[in-house]
Amino acid sequence: MENNVIISLMSIQWQNGEKSETELITKANCRIDDDCSVISYEDTPATGFEGSTTTIKTDGKTASIVRSGTANSSLNLEKEKKHFCQYGTPYGMLQIGVFTHLIEDNLQKDGSLRLKYTLDLNSSYLSDNEIILKIKNSDITN
Repeated sequence: MENNVIISLMSIQWQNGEKSETELITKANCRIDDDCSVISYEDTPATGFEGSTTTIKTDGKTASIVRSGTANSSLNLEKEKKHFCQYGTPYGMLQIGVFTHLIEDNLQKDGSLRLKYTLDLNSSYLSDNEIILKIKNSDITN
């Protein structure tokens, strides 16, 4: 069953010794069941990807972050593995490496998801990243 919810999405990035944080609170569509959880939301000017839709899908062992619209990208995350993914920027598509450190899927329990991963471009370090997603509507979780 799909529900309309409010989510808080904290994005943290470490690059060149600097830490930057961005928080987005927005409406989202959410489907949580035994096999898979899917959260989809419209990007805003705050994300830098206005006109795109981001979909985060997880089965507890793997996760994907897919953006489509004015910007297109697909990141595949699997703990302790590296995947090569397409990442759309305002300047064009890049192939980046994504090494996943953590997938902490508690969407069925308390409505939270935490992802930690490192990005590289041509095997050169870009950044360490963390996403903390929280569903604000407590009535969709058991």
